[in-house]
Amino acid sequence: MRHMLARANVVAAAFYVACVLPALAADETPKRGGTLTYLIPADAPPSFDGHRESTFATVHAFAPFYSLLVRINPDNPSSTTDIVCDLCTSMAQSDGGKTWTFKIRQGVTFHDGTPLTADDIVATFNEIIFPPPGVLSPRVSNYMMVDKVEATDPETVVFHLKFATTAFLPAIASPFNWVYEKKILDKDPHWYETNVMGTGPFKFVHYETGQSVTGVRNPDYYDPNLPYLDGFTGIYADKQATRVDAIRSDRAAIEFRGMPPSARDELKSALGDQLAVQEGDWDVGSAITCNHQKKPFDDPRVRRALTLAVDRWGEAPALSKIAIVQTVGGIVYPGSPLAATKEELQQIAGYWPDIEKSRAEARRLLQEAGAEGLSFELLNRNVDQPYKYVATWLIDQWSKIGLHVTQKVVPTGPWFDSMRNGNFDVVVEAPGYGIVNPLMDIQKFLPASVDAENYARYDDPKAVALYDTTLHESDPQKQRAEMRDFEKYMLDTEAHAMWVLWWHRIVPYRAYVKGFKIAPTHFINQDLARIWLDK
Repeated sequence: MRHMLARANVVAAAFYVACVLPALAADETPKRGGTLTYLIPADAPPSFDGHRESTFATVHAFAPFYSLLVRINPDNPSSTTDIVCDLCTSMAQSDGGKTWTFKIRQGVTFHDGTPLTADDIVATFNEIIFPPPGVLSPRVSNYMMVDKVEATDPETVVFHLKFATTAFLPAIASPFNWVYEKKILDKDPHWYETNVMGTGPFKFVHYETGQSVTGVRNPDYYDPNLPYLDGFTGIYADKQATRVDAIRSDRAAIEFRGMPPSARDELKSALGDQLAVQEGDWDVGSAITCNHQKKPFDDPRVRRALTLAVDRWGEAPALSKIAIVQTVGGIVYPGSPLAATKEELQQIAGYWPDIEKSRAEARRLLQEAGAEGLSFELLNRNVDQPYKYVATWLIDQWSKIGLHVTQKVVPTGPWFDSMRNGNFDVVVEAPGYGIVNPLMDIQKFLPASVDAENYARYDDPKAVALYDTTLHESDPQKQRAEMRDFEKYMLDTEAHAMWVLWWHRIVPYRAYVKGFKIAPTHFINQDLARIWLDK
């Protein structure tokens, strides 16, 4: 990466979803039938359990088999606030926002024929919010406002909150909150890690380990008009070249996660008007996590040096031409009112406008910490975009301050296992959020005692206190100022986290695929219910 383009300002963009294609014609009538073949750009999912996992490798394969209590409106996926019922028919708040009541849809059945009741909803959220011993629930901290969930009758679920917050409803609408069957959870809370049983638009047929997953239309789905497809096959393919060739040869129609600009251009050149493309900002970013229990990464001077060495402003434009990264930003999604401005960012280590000054400070800190010429291993996930590209770029950046870094690439399962078990020095992560909900999203950077998905292995009561103040603040201006204090502390003062760049989502697909609407995340609306084939 030594010959990147000249330095350019990359401004934190306002939230938008920019589709390259015109909107779906109003007179297009969906066609029924056909089987969608799509690609999942990973080697295999760690498990089948949406409550346990945080990866698209699970969601893209198994979301079609499940329903949610509430969800982002599938007809308006670019919205961050348009939340509608899925397995409920109404939702209402009372007691100043501290009590939420959901009426449960009647006539819904699980794929084994068991009727859905409020008890299944309660059991689902109790496992997510109050997991039993031995059950992993990585987003449990997203529900710190929840005191109790109860079924007041077979058709009614009530959430009692400890305090009112606008972060609650988006948290409940997480695309990972698949509704499970109570009798199965009661018997074995780990059952869903290797089995499937939901109420979704498709029924599970087969999973071939690390190869593919297949499903067929659920004839008993609560919406008799959906799904349009007869079925689907999701194919795991971790190599980009394989995925591009599959779409070009029409062995697969789409990859929902996203491809780099080069793949888009290659496919457009080969297929012309047989290819459609949608693009937009992506609520996912590349981040670097240091294991605070491994020396010398327990020293904030070393962690700070790592971020100071990286020329985000100067090299983001060139990197965005080959990888699915683009926007320079902090830990708050750039489209949010809580996000830092460019001027505010430039006060944080790693974002200074003068990269030579920044790297000089990095060398000074390493010398002071006794870590000059440090060698370490960078753990990475076996996914091309953008993990390997970002890692290669970072290794080059760190070499400019005298560091010697080697990359260890492992499959998705071992990658998660290593992070969860602390078996790494420094790791490439990609915090991705099902819904744009900054107050919950930034929990990823809190200690593991608060957020189980933080793998840095440190404790910091001050960080927790700063966050708690921000979460409870009701005044928008005060909340924004408090967010700046939190971000400065996390990225600069302690350098607990290192944010690299925000991603840019590019989805090229066969033009006969209809009903797809790009969203700011690759997690929501993956049930395939509204996808149809115009052929």
